[in-house]
Amino acid sequence: MRIIQKFGGTSVVDEENVALKAIRAKGKDGENDVLVVVSARGKKTDELIKLAHEVNEKPNAREMDVLLATGEQESSSLIAMAVHAEGGKAISMTGQQLGIKTSSVHRASRIRSIDTSRVLAEMGKGNIIIAAGFQGMNELNDVTTLGRGGSDTTAVALAVALDADKCEIYTDVKGVYTTDPRLVPHARRLEKISYDEMLELASAGAGVMHNRSIELAKKFNVPVVVRSSAPDHENDPGTLIGWESGSNSEGVCGVAVVRKEASVTIRGIPYSPAATATLFQKIADRNVVVDMIVQNVPYSGMTDISFSVAYKDLAMTVEAVDEALKEIGVGKCFADNRFFSKLSIVGDGMDVVSSGEANRGIASTMFNAIAKCEDDQGNKLNIHMISTSDIKISVLIEDQEDGRYGRNALTEVHEAFNLGEESTRVEWSQPHSEDRIARNFSRGNARRLLQNMESFLVEDIHVDETQGCVTLIDLADRPGCAAQVFERLRHTADVDMIVQGGGNDDLASLSFTVPANVSAQIAESLRAEGYHVLCTEQFAKITVSGSGLRSDTQVTAHVFSALSEAGTPIEMINTGEVSLSIGVALEHREAAEKAIRRAFGIR
Repeated sequence: MRIIQKFGGTSVVDEENVALKAIRAKGKDGENDVLVVVSARGKKTDELIKLAHEVNEKPNAREMDVLLATGEQESSSLIAMAVHAEGGKAISMTGQQLGIKTSSVHRASRIRSIDTSRVLAEMGKGNIIIAAGFQGMNELNDVTTLGRGGSDTTAVALAVALDADKCEIYTDVKGVYTTDPRLVPHARRLEKISYDEMLELASAGAGVMHNRSIELAKKFNVPVVVRSSAPDHENDPGTLIGWESGSNSEGVCGVAVVRKEASVTIRGIPYSPAATATLFQKIADRNVVVDMIVQNVPYSGMTDISFSVAYKDLAMTVEAVDEALKEIGVGKCFADNRFFSKLSIVGDGMDVVSSGEANRGIASTMFNAIAKCEDDQGNKLNIHMISTSDIKISVLIEDQEDGRYGRNALTEVHEAFNLGEESTRVEWSQPHSEDRIARNFSRGNARRLLQNMESFLVEDIHVDETQGCVTLIDLADRPGCAAQVFERLRHTADVDMIVQGGGNDDLASLSFTVPANVSAQIAESLRAEGYHVLCTEQFAKITVSGSGLRSDTQVTAHVFSALSEAGTPIEMINTGEVSLSIGVALEHREAAEKAIRRAFGIR
């Protein structure tokens, strides 16, 4: 049996823990081929970053990679020495020695391929391989790093390349929880969770796994087990990440929060895919990962687009937007300098029950829970932005730098969905998974995938013409507004896409889709209550699903460029970790679908 084990920084903090990992690895020796991937010890990476900035306020990215890679090399050599001290056979290996070839984007490289010949030769000698995680080499043989948390990705990538039987991620918690147990003590460990759920939770702030590692695991069908590295938890089962859902009877498996987000809104740009493509291509060229992207249904020939990025990337993003607006010729950028937190609920059950009454209250339950929360002055928290995917609802709320408002909202939402309780578990199915696996590993395709491991893989392009869209414009941007709207819809209709962008002079727009046959009725009832309503009784929702959608910064720009070339206007945009959905007028559906399929080489 061939086993890949990965140990995080807290698992290799001191000599006692280093020896423990060595003994555990040695216990496998002789029976299995073992490769152990390690992170830097404790706060080593932070210490190296601090040291670099003491030397140079803006250190060169290439030199930072050379410096930061030494943290994992230190850990791997120490563990190899500990194995030797116990009489075992081991060899430490750097990313270059492991044969990990990457792109040339320093500090955030992506794995292209792995040459396993050296690793297999050392295994053949009976050596336990102690691999330095987080690193590789580019085409110039320069050291590259994969970004924070990249040792997880190293482990899964090696499991793929070596066709391993197991990939075990050892960490300082017992597995994957319904939320961060350090923030919500009564969070519950999940026995199982699906790849898509884990991807959405990872991007939503669940720091237990690097999102790119899950993308690889899903793409190559590698089961991953997350478990505790503590000696007294050695026999705990942990959490299995695979195809089975972890959602409870309410369709939700977890909630997570990301702090230190920033919000950007572009107002008054043309209702044109060319403008959207230009905007996001400029951002992608700077390798900035855009998180939430929302575009409401346009009116008066213009539209607004809002999105979020990490706060540290705000200045670079504004530069890119200003450059794009100069090319477009119109539009204005509003960058909000406040700190925001993104709060998300995730669950495969949201999608599976989307055509029935069971999930009608999910959005209102979440929004009502947030409406109960207050800031330091006793003011209710306001939802600044809303974005959804088939299995996720995310909101952006104003926060402080330490994220305390987001943590309070996290606790309220976790309680609202009873996630801390042992509830009836429903076996939610994952549609198309068998077809996806068969397509990925068809003859001749596996070799192509292994030569471009972290490239974006389209799994499905789905068109839905059964929905209509309702938009509330000039909506009072105040706390509880979204909760009030969706509470009215709880017993009325199934809601799919929900989009709310940044407010404009205390006014905002809120769009959502419902079954086409009830859209006009819902619009009329909202008008009767005093709302300013637009209604498109039928439109097309085109969803691109795949692995690597958000972490590959060029994919979103690629989709918008394809639509621009086809001259297809976009009415709505909604993003998730595993899917990108756009809404177009029904008369543009065929052209839009053909353009997207052509862009990804799919018939």
